[in-house]
Amino acid sequence: MTHTNSSTSSHKGKHLTYEERCQISILVHENYSNRHIAKSIERAPQTINNEIKRGTIRQIRRQKQGGKVYTYTYQIYDPKLAQSRYEDLRKNSGRRPKWVDSTDFIDWADQKMLEDGWSPDTVVGFANRYNLFANELIPCTTTLYHWIDSGIMRTKNIDLLEKLSRKIKNPSQKVRRNKRVLGTSIEERPQSIDTRETFGHWEIDTVIGNKTKSEPVLLTLVERQTRFEVILKIDGKDAESVDKAVTNLKERAGDQFESIFKSITSDNGSEFSGLHEGLSEVLDVYFTHPYASWERGTSENQHKFIRRFIPKGNSMSDLTQRDCLRIQQWMNDYPRKILGYQTPHEAFTKAFKKARQEEGLVSA
Repeated sequence: MTHTNSSTSSHKGKHLTYEERCQISILVHENYSNRHIAKSIERAPQTINNEIKRGTIRQIRRQKQGGKVYTYTYQIYDPKLAQSRYEDLRKNSGRRPKWVDSTDFIDWADQKMLEDGWSPDTVVGFANRYNLFANELIPCTTTLYHWIDSGIMRTKNIDLLEKLSRKIKNPSQKVRRNKRVLGTSIEERPQSIDTRETFGHWEIDTVIGNKTKSEPVLLTLVERQTRFEVILKIDGKDAESVDKAVTNLKERAGDQFESIFKSITSDNGSEFSGLHEGLSEVLDVYFTHPYASWERGTSENQHKFIRRFIPKGNSMSDLTQRDCLRIQQWMNDYPRKILGYQTPHEAFTKAFKKARQEEGLVSA
């Protein structure tokens, strides 16, 4: 006979309650069959079989008769014992949380994110690259973010500056033609520079504090392939200050300048108007389109790191060159996912040595 309606459908996936266990105890005591009990409380017969097995205990009864003591054993289903066993099993059920096996990693990750300003992805990538926790589970980046969201870590979302400030990219941005022509357009820049295949190609930009005209600014240069950063404090956002800083940098580099600097890309700001005239004899200078910050994407990303130390609107008057060197060193010692979790300093050293070897200036 086919049943169109199942009496147990409403209980599918639900555990027995203590009240149901008490009903089972009464029906067992009255010698009802397991199948009859299942039908009475609208449960599957196998559920009742398993429950009675787990909740049945062995009891001992002694009886004195004719001067002798007789011992009898019998089985009884105890609903209180069954409920207690069920609750113990529930405590130990489910998959063991991953973070339980990552206590040392969690402490180290919190220290790196809170004290050293590392991102969750950098923490995970660096730990995996250098096999720092061979006996512990290192989570993936997504899992580490989940641990932060769940309150497992000391680190909170408010401590992750990049996560809070991230904006969705606008795919409808259009390139505008240059109204001011300071030199060779980025459209003529070789593809090998665009793809970062070769070393020695830099982006130059400025970082301002507040918008006072007499306010000093930072001049930044970043090498596109290795993300190695140079930060210089200059007197103002004008062509004279920029030209003076670039000339000093050229003198400091000496004979190695042409091995380190093969091209520079800047925007069309008036402060860079002297770059083409001052550097075109020793390297290529390219200029981006107006309102196209993504064409200098490396500089834009680097500036996010600088803003951790110098928020927008803060004056740079009291900032010393030593302060700039500290920020520069932190950035160049920060492991990057794009570099396989090498630091920019490591990548720059390797790339520069390789470039010198290819030029025949040093032996392999």
